[in-house]
Amino acid sequence: MPETPIELPVQQYLDAHNIPYRKASFPTTTEKGAANVAQALGYRERQMIKTLIFTVIDTGEHTLIMVGGDQSAKSGLLKKALGSRNITMVASEAVFALTGYMIGSIPPFGWQPPGFRSFLEQSLMEEIELGVGTGQWGQEIFISPARLVRASGAHVVTLVEMPSP
Repeated sequence: MPETPIELPVQQYLDAHNIPYRKASFPTTTEKGAANVAQALGYRERQMIKTLIFTVIDTGEHTLIMVGGDQSAKSGLLKKALGSRNITMVASEAVFALTGYMIGSIPPFGWQPPGFRSFLEQSLMEEIELGVGTGQWGQEIFISPARLVRASGAHVVTLVEMPSP
């Protein structure tokens, strides 16, 4: 008898909100990291979204930052987006307690409490499709940037300094 695929909470969230997406699988033996997932699935690293959790120390607010797999948020731009110079990345031990997911496959939607702020790097809006974690290593969801913004409620801002032409 064939194994029935498990429907993950992020899929239930997208289905409940009528947001189209596509599922993909990669070997669970794939080494962690956006570059490795991109290679396993035949995509560019930029299209695999890194989800990073930051805290605004002044207020204790937690936020989700989404950048491409080959991108790094620039400190000054991140501070501007969050509205504080006093920010820090959440310690890896605290990420699970906050999100319910392990680092490496944190979905960018479906777990945040009301009022939680999320931010997406503006340059990613130019991509046709983005890959996001599902909370289960070996499973990925592909979604258009506009649908990712809708699902996550993200603010689209410049977080990455783009090289001059």
